[in-house]
Amino acid sequence: MREVSDEQRRARLAVRHAIAVRVGSVEAAVRAMTCLHATEPPSVYLSAFARAEVSRRDIDRALYEDRSVAKQLAMRRTLFTFPCDLLPAVWGSASTRVAAQLSTRFAKEIEGAGIAKRGDAWMTRTCNAVLRSLSADGPGTTMELRQRLPALDRRLEVNPGKLYGGVFPVAPRLLGTLAATGKIMRGSNTGDWRLSRNQWTLTEEWLGAPVTRESSHDGYTELVRRWLFTFGPGTEADLVWWLGSTKAAVRAALAELGAVEVALSEGVGHLLPDDLEDLPEPEPWAALLPVLDPTTMGWKQRGFYLDPDDVPFLFDSNGNGGTTAWWNGRVVGCWVQDDNGVVEVVLRQDVGRDASASLDAEAERLTGWFAGERVSSVYSSLQMKSARLP
Repeated sequence: MREVSDEQRRARLAVRHAIAVRVGSVEAAVRAMTCLHATEPPSVYLSAFARAEVSRRDIDRALYEDRSVAKQLAMRRTLFTFPCDLLPAVWGSASTRVAAQLSTRFAKEIEGAGIAKRGDAWMTRTCNAVLRSLSADGPGTTMELRQRLPALDRRLEVNPGKLYGGVFPVAPRLLGTLAATGKIMRGSNTGDWRLSRNQWTLTEEWLGAPVTRESSHDGYTELVRRWLFTFGPGTEADLVWWLGSTKAAVRAALAELGAVEVALSEGVGHLLPDDLEDLPEPEPWAALLPVLDPTTMGWKQRGFYLDPDDVPFLFDSNGNGGTTAWWNGRVVGCWVQDDNGVVEVVLRQDVGRDASASLDAEAERLTGWFAGERVSSVYSSLQMKSARLP
């Protein structure tokens, strides 16, 4: 079994993730990463800018005018931005799994709240009403759909008496579940680039083509193929975690692809059979990546690029990564903004003069792109919170 060193994995990361050498478009930046995290709207913009010399207008154009990339709920019930040609594979695999999970849970919540005796029947009726409304009256925000459809303008109590319980509006839960099926999509954003105020729209109208779904097997195989090219080599555990899927699905995909086993520091990893050559190590490079960036969140086992002692400072208790500062393939700290939007790097260790200068240059580049605007996050790490800037 061929051995792949941590150093070679970091060299592959730098090139494949378009960090050491930036690509020329939003679409190329998304494709380089398989997909970008979109749970928080700014992350899409900041992840694309970290990999390409693009403006906010360029990113808006790709999302809302050219519609070459699109947001879709998929792996681990997370919202991502995908290249549109990957959506049939996603709809047939990860999104189908998520839609089933959300539908089962929401139906039980509807029954538990006394809204309907049969939660699944209520969901079917209400989803069909949403589809008819979008077809007849055009796209609408969540608020607009609540005004059109009284069934959506309700609230339900979930897990009463428990810390994670509360009273929640019905509309976002139902629309999110329906979107997971691929029948509707998050269309034009009516708010600022840092906010999510999308109009819901029929998928076929947004993309201008019928919705097609690959089989579950073919869909997972394509997702695993793209993951291996972007993130490989990686372990079975990495893939199961990233996909939010089963070992059976991952093993079937690896077998279909003829993936080759390689020895990694954390165990057996996998590479595509035509992707076994070592990549040349790039020149020293620095990067500032946003909250939930796909590089930070690409593997379950992160020891090859992150000191385990730094994890509690850079990730929250649920494993969500905050902003990160990278030097030559390793995370060395995070970054924050002051009240004027100026970016400052906060290091976890002494990285030397050259590294500090390179990271400061990236901070200046990012500050210029922000042009005085600031972003906030519900996934701020302990290190981010402890950095008190005037």
